[in-house]
Amino acid sequence: MDKGASGESGGNAEDPGRERGWREAQEAAAAANEAAESIPYGHSWPERHTGPVVRRRGQVQAGTTDQRLLDSQGPTDWLHGDPWRVMRIQSEFVEGFGALAELGPAISVFGSARTPVDSPEYLAAVRIGRALAGAGYAVITGGGPGAMEGANKGACEAGGASVGLGIELPFEQGLNPYVDVGINFRYFFVRKTMFVKYAQGFIVLPGGFGTLDELFEALTLVQTKKVTRFPIVLFGTAYWRGLVDWMRDTLVAEGKASRHDLELFHLTDDVDEAVKLATKEADA
Repeated sequence: MDKGASGESGGNAEDPGRERGWREAQEAAAAANEAAESIPYGHSWPERHTGPVVRRRGQVQAGTTDQRLLDSQGPTDWLHGDPWRVMRIQSEFVEGFGALAELGPAISVFGSARTPVDSPEYLAAVRIGRALAGAGYAVITGGGPGAMEGANKGACEAGGASVGLGIELPFEQGLNPYVDVGINFRYFFVRKTMFVKYAQGFIVLPGGFGTLDELFEALTLVQTKKVTRFPIVLFGTAYWRGLVDWMRDTLVAEGKASRHDLELFHLTDDVDEAVKLATKEADA
């Protein structure tokens, strides 16, 4: 390109600073014209419609959505903003729905990731997974170690579908080796939706905060009738008895819950009974 052509374009390839200054001046002028043109008739303030969003006065943004999309030299901080997070959330729902839509009847099994592999609780989880698979149900767990691994192991070894729904955590666990279909989620609420949407019931083994969170989420959904025909089984009477007593003697006694709410779950130590209770509504 000759000097004449360079001068006509308003920039200089040999002077990046001058080229940048020219571009900034052009952008400033365009923004000023745009703000002036965006003042609606009869109003004294600028206004811009961006899809369903209306921006006025100081909230009017320079440029258009398409312009920012197509500008390869633009800022990248949008990658970490809330609108982009919405797309990531949407993609997690799409991936989860796509992977599990044809899973068939399933039961979600919860329990502690800290359960030792040589403990009675781990062995019970294996037996529960095996029994569910034998009854024709897929087993869905959080995909981690401990009780979750036990349930996946039982289902896998019995030839059933073994599903693990993992979660991104600061301390990475990874999916246990007995998971046949695994999905890793960024967001807890998306993961919990999958636990409920694709299961006909819950079996809850002894666990910590995560297990309690999933248990009370399920109880709340059933109590408020957000889900129907959804049995919840607490496995391990010695472990859960104190919580059940507190519900009865404190929550119900002080009017914070109804006595009928205690009928939203079952308590057992028997594997066959746990499987029968968890699947009875689906078989009805």
